[in-house]
Amino acid sequence: MDTMGRHVISELWGCDTDKLNNMNFIEQVFVNAALKAGAEVREVAFHKFAPHGVSGVVIISESHLTIHSFPEHGYASIDVYTCGDIIDPHVAATFIAEELKAESSEVLEVPRGMGPVQVKEKVEAN
Repeated sequence: MDTMGRHVISELWGCDTDKLNNMNFIEQVFVNAALKAGAEVREVAFHKFAPHGVSGVVIISESHLTIHSFPEHGYASIDVYTCGDIIDPHVAATFIAEELKAESSEVLEVPRGMGPVQVKEKVEAN
């Protein structure tokens, strides 16, 4: 294993605003994203803000998936962090972007646990 973990940071723009404001939908998408990537879900906690926005976390055996949504801007901030080399965080991040109907995204992968942080990969999508 080259790193202790892989941290994918995903900026999602032009998302479906109704989906970004629907806590139950987002929670299900994140659980499904974790499972699709082959992760083992441990705990789930989401919160709906008033008048809009959702924040939440899915704790997986391999680390976590998080979101902060801003429906008023069609924007979501996504983190998918996995430890080890079995789970690919990009699988979960891509699934989330598709489910939120993101029109554009910026994805950055940061290797974790290797000393000074160096950006490994930047992928521009859409």
